[in-house]
Amino acid sequence: MPNFPMLNSGCRPTLDQLSNFDGSLGSGKRSVPRFAAKPNEGFVPCCAKIGRDTRIRANNKNAFFTIGLLLLYFFKNYTIFSIHLYIIFIDFYRGKAEMDFFERIECRADKMDTLLCIGLDPAFSRTEIEKRGISSCAALALEQNLRIIEGTTSYALAFKPNIAFYEALGDAGISALYKTIAQIPEEVPIIIDAKRGDIANTAEAYAQAIFGELKADAVTLNPYLGLDTLEPFLRWSDKGVFVLCRTSNPGAGFLQDIMVNKDPLYLEIAKRCSALPISIGLVVAGNDIEALQKVRRVAPSSWFLSPGIGAQGGRADLAFAAGARSDGKGILVASARSISEAQRPDNVALELRDEIRRARDSFLSKASKPSQKATKATDEVVSLKRDFIDALLSTECFRLGEFALKSGRKSPFYIDLRNLVADPEAMRIAGRAYAYLASCCDYDIIAGIPVAGLPLATAASLEIGKPMIWPRMPFKEHGTGKHIEGRYAKGDRVLLLDDLITTGASKLEAIEILRSEGLEINDLVVLIERGSEGRVDMEREGVRLHALMHVNELFESLKENGKISEVQYSELVDFGKTI
Repeated sequence: MPNFPMLNSGCRPTLDQLSNFDGSLGSGKRSVPRFAAKPNEGFVPCCAKIGRDTRIRANNKNAFFTIGLLLLYFFKNYTIFSIHLYIIFIDFYRGKAEMDFFERIECRADKMDTLLCIGLDPAFSRTEIEKRGISSCAALALEQNLRIIEGTTSYALAFKPNIAFYEALGDAGISALYKTIAQIPEEVPIIIDAKRGDIANTAEAYAQAIFGELKADAVTLNPYLGLDTLEPFLRWSDKGVFVLCRTSNPGAGFLQDIMVNKDPLYLEIAKRCSALPISIGLVVAGNDIEALQKVRRVAPSSWFLSPGIGAQGGRADLAFAAGARSDGKGILVASARSISEAQRPDNVALELRDEIRRARDSFLSKASKPSQKATKATDEVVSLKRDFIDALLSTECFRLGEFALKSGRKSPFYIDLRNLVADPEAMRIAGRAYAYLASCCDYDIIAGIPVAGLPLATAASLEIGKPMIWPRMPFKEHGTGKHIEGRYAKGDRVLLLDDLITTGASKLEAIEILRSEGLEINDLVVLIERGSEGRVDMEREGVRLHALMHVNELFESLKENGKISEVQYSELVDFGKTI
């Protein structure tokens, strides 16, 4: 029977169900249950469970659903269409009410009024392990963890076991980790600190181990190998990832301070991760106040996981003040040793929680009167997006209906920004939008991508006051034989510009032509982003993507303004997932 991890992702084993665990990982034998649902049963999403083994009775649609999934499973290697159907089936089964990881921690932060993340890191030296024995150390680890969980759960926003300390104790240590997880209340998120960083089927195996087997809610990842590392984990739509950004160790600067595009590498990581069309958390050292402040400026809405509090010299109040979002949330202040090594872990956890609360109250009090400059800038961006959406509708650049795509599929919406040229005011708005996007980029020349990007690049050039070029696509041998039209010099920095992005195909062709002439391309600006494939393509090419809005933001605006119904909104968003 095939395993569909997204259906089971909220279920964690109980201690009773782990009682037969024999620890024989090397033999391939495991008696830990797989939690496959019975044909007429389904599991409550993890955020809605009352108990760790709670189930609900489903209706007869599950029989149809199971048959559909089986068919898709056996044919998934033969057609992309079946993958799209698989995604639709998953969304249908799980429903829209289930929260993702970051929504869950938002809710728990509000409910429990805490931002404290408690580490469960039972560290034993080699000497201790040799003296006590692995089994004894594992038993002590479990005993310590259960004492911490029992005493601190009401103060914890999340628990964070570091998997290395359990792996160091072999099979007995892994068994202790399973039993530790089983005792954490369902409503408390679990972050596995694993710092995994690999690609392809290896990354898929890591994701299955952490999300499928351990039933964790989130994981820390090393982004050194790029987006390929994140992708297998992001497929688990109700789970979360925290990407290493600025770490708390003394030698962090050896690589993280390398300058990239005039910024240290850790800031470049923060910029790129925060620009992705999906929520990505960042690991930012709680004992590096300057880094917290800098990363928050470039990633204003991201959740931070901030270790280094207590034993590593960080202070919870200072870390919060430097790393919190404008709403007083957005940072998990993490502490492990200062709690685990205390005579009364509950007292230390309470003190840390209250310290963070006081810092939060002071922070919000000071921020209650935002600067006129910041308020004006925010209002201008909101107004610009509103004007752009109005221009899309008035010029019929965005239409609802049934439209045939090149693939033969039917789309419930159609976007064609070439119609913006029908209205001079719409072109002026587009020029302002590109000027806003370009304000954070370093460049000498604007390059429009034919065909749709050329009039828009002209509008941007006039608004910004920068010269414009364009690559000849496709290249033609007759005439001057030039690859690029316009004046430029080798080494010029080019701001690539197009109307929208779905995949990176035409952009990659333009980049190849421009770079072949010695031009430098680091940034691409577009008005609308659809899906996420285009951003991934640009990331792999070393080009930062800046979009005025994701198409989902357009859908959301139309719904809020009553231009589409809730049903239409869901249909548009669901179709957008398959692009």
